[in-house]
Amino acid sequence: MSFARFAVTSAILMLAAGCGGYSAGPGSPTPTPPPVTGGPEITIPRGAEVLGTRAFSPSPLEVTAGATVTWTNTDTVDHTSTSNAAGWNSGNIAPGRQFSVAFPNAGTFAYHCTIHPGMVGTVVVK
Repeated sequence: MSFARFAVTSAILMLAAGCGGYSAGPGSPTPTPPPVTGGPEITIPRGAEVLGTRAFSPSPLEVTAGATVTWTNTDTVDHTSTSNAAGWNSGNIAPGRQFSVAFPNAGTFAYHCTIHPGMVGTVVVK
């Protein structure tokens, strides 16, 4: 085979391979968008276990119905965000971790830390 014929054959094969690749047509999965950030946030500060009503900041937190609130633990020990009524229970939120819950309906929602029961807060949904 001559060099010219080899070069042409190689070029044709490369073009054919490039054209036969994957195409995302109808019915193909759509990538999941990244999570929305920048919503209402409550911070659990260092030393929160001795701060009582200042253990969750801000408290009360006022949001509109439909908001998703995120608790961020900036302390050095685990904490929880647990509804005083049947609502939510974060389980342990380790240092540097977060927990989020949606509030679809208006109302006043008291919560506490089950590890440190003196830590209390309120979310007011309008």
